[in-house]
Amino acid sequence: MPDRLHFTDSDEANALIAGDPMALLIGFALDQQVSVQKAFAGPLALRERLGALDADTLATADLEPVFRDKPALHRFPAAMARRVHELAVHVREEYAGDAARVWTDAPDARALRTNLAALPGFGEMKIKALGAVLAKRYGVAAAEGLVPPHPTLGDVDSPQALVDYQAAKRVHKAEWSKLKASR
Repeated sequence: MPDRLHFTDSDEANALIAGDPMALLIGFALDQQVSVQKAFAGPLALRERLGALDADTLATADLEPVFRDKPALHRFPAAMARRVHELAVHVREEYAGDAARVWTDAPDARALRTNLAALPGFGEMKIKALGAVLAKRYGVAAAEGLVPPHPTLGDVDSPQALVDYQAAKRVHKAEWSKLKASR
């Protein structure tokens, strides 16, 4: 297990998402319509505001006011509060509150894909990105079959690698948009 993931500008947030599987899942859940840094700083801010990040606490709390407090945890606080609540309920009910079991219970890539796809808000892109992080940063063998051929957050192993990843992602999105528009 890495001692930190380099997804934010905060060493404390990077250590939290690396060491707490629920924080990692929350970061991925929030990684939508905001920067990687904002999404993955969210678990630390949420823990500071709520006092805990365990699935039971998150599943029983009214998260919307926590997400709306200034500064808001996400640009869509109500929707993301609902998403994190649904994620916590899922982890509590399916994995007895142990978020790491999402991947440790999976014997192979197919089972891991099924587990990840069942997480609220996790589509194909998040499955591949989280799979890449699990394979490349955590050494999860079952995740190796989920790693896409293009760069992902799994390739980010330093602050500079995050800058490089984001630059490559912008270029890829621009090229994809041009291709889509020409059809």
